[in-house]
Amino acid sequence: MMNKDDLLNDDFLKSFKDGKELNSFLQELQKRATEKMLEAELDSHLDYEKNQPARSSNRRNGYGAKTIKNSYGEAEIQVPRDREGSFDPQLIPKRKGMAAGIETIIISLYAKGMSNYDIEEQIKDLYDIKVSTSTISRITDAIKSDIIAWQNRPLEEQYLIVWMDGIVFKVRENSKVINKTVYIAVGLRIDGKKEVLGLWLGKNESSSFWMSVLTDIKARGVQDILITATDNLNGFTQTIQSVFPNAVTQICVVHQIRNSGKYVVWKDKKEFSSDLKAVYAAPTKQAAAAALDDLEKKWDSKYSYAIKSWRENWEELTVFFEFPLEIRKIIYTTNLIENLNGKIRKYTKNKLSFPTDDAVMKSVFLAVNEATKKWNMPIRNWGIILNQFLAIFENRIKV
Repeated sequence: MMNKDDLLNDDFLKSFKDGKELNSFLQELQKRATEKMLEAELDSHLDYEKNQPARSSNRRNGYGAKTIKNSYGEAEIQVPRDREGSFDPQLIPKRKGMAAGIETIIISLYAKGMSNYDIEEQIKDLYDIKVSTSTISRITDAIKSDIIAWQNRPLEEQYLIVWMDGIVFKVRENSKVINKTVYIAVGLRIDGKKEVLGLWLGKNESSSFWMSVLTDIKARGVQDILITATDNLNGFTQTIQSVFPNAVTQICVVHQIRNSGKYVVWKDKKEFSSDLKAVYAAPTKQAAAAALDDLEKKWDSKYSYAIKSWRENWEELTVFFEFPLEIRKIIYTTNLIENLNGKIRKYTKNKLSFPTDDAVMKSVFLAVNEATKKWNMPIRNWGIILNQFLAIFENRIKV
């Protein structure tokens, strides 16, 4: 009889010439792997392994049949039971007739940034099951249809705020590794909850590509955006207003502060930053303008470029002064989307570069799913903020 390692060897997989025969084999593999993992779950639940003395009155009590479903079709598996009926397996919860089996585990590990090789080793260490990297790749590739469906889903008619930013990854193209940007848009809905509107892959970040992003958002049902929060990419404001002409555009102040700091030498940074804070932390736009004048008088001879950028982008940088403090805090910076980018980086940091566009989109999509699992509550002080929005935009907001 062929042993387990022979069955799961890549050379053996290549020996299949008939697609149905290979599918049947992989389905059996999934079935066995799922049953093995369920046994491990019951071991943990009972606190003793099979064929060892029981440590309590609760012990194994045979098996029950259950149908599961994965990408290879349906299969009937044997689910271990305990005498007290308290065993509720996490892999296949009670009263659910279908489950993704080991695929769920593999996709979860992949979403957390593990490579195919690391997943193979993890499954082997935890469950004494060998699943080849090619099988793991096939399982994670199955989410492509999910990405397409998610990327084309209808959106809300209106978003109160939309934050937009890009994150750069290294991707192989034509035998070279180049930088590509994943464009990300996050919207704030009328119920106060955040929603990632989509992911778009392009080359270097540009206002022209953002035009296609905004056009896509509009085509999926968005009729109105009240406020946008973006970096100070050249031409971005004009691009937004060409698609959503009534949107108020706020350039991220934090981005602007960082850009200004690039022109300042180390010994002056602390003093310059303190003087600059008087500008963006001013109580009103008029006070901010006066503080900028003072900053220019003191530092223009040394750091004219740091101040010039504030002058050139002044109207878009100071939009937040038109709003109450609660709204100011969430629009004058793109920190919300930068925090999301940080979590995406955390999940993808082990991948120095990606072999294809599909690979980077798959990883980022899964990372976003992981990072947004807790986005099920309105943002802080939502009742106050909503009332402020209603007062300011009373003729536009659709409740």
